[in-house]
Amino acid sequence: MRILLDECVPWPMRRLLKEHTCTTVQAQGWSGIRNSDLLARAEAAFDLLVTADQNIVYQQNLTGRTIAILELSTNDLRRILASATLIQKAIESIGPGDFVKLELPAPEG
Repeated sequence: MRILLDECVPWPMRRLLKEHTCTTVQAQGWSGIRNSDLLARAEAAFDLLVTADQNIVYQQNLTGRTIAILELSTNDLRRILASATLIQKAIESIGPGDFVKLELPAPEG
């Protein structure tokens, strides 16, 4: 799967996705562009956008989109790494055009 990490997602998350082709918005040279333009560009080249932008579903009309979107409840790298299995399962089950909000548990302790 071709995965794009939004600029609000920490780039070290790529380590969790080694079995996929994964890059970042920054590496694509798309930093700072509006979500509508980002979605159009991402849809042309990627299967999945991973974001922590809690507003994307409210700000953008996602109807008819072919790119899947996985919205993480946080961009805290510790929580993301601790939830690696949960994230990987969500990615395995997501389909074209799906929007999935994934609540990542707070670390214990």
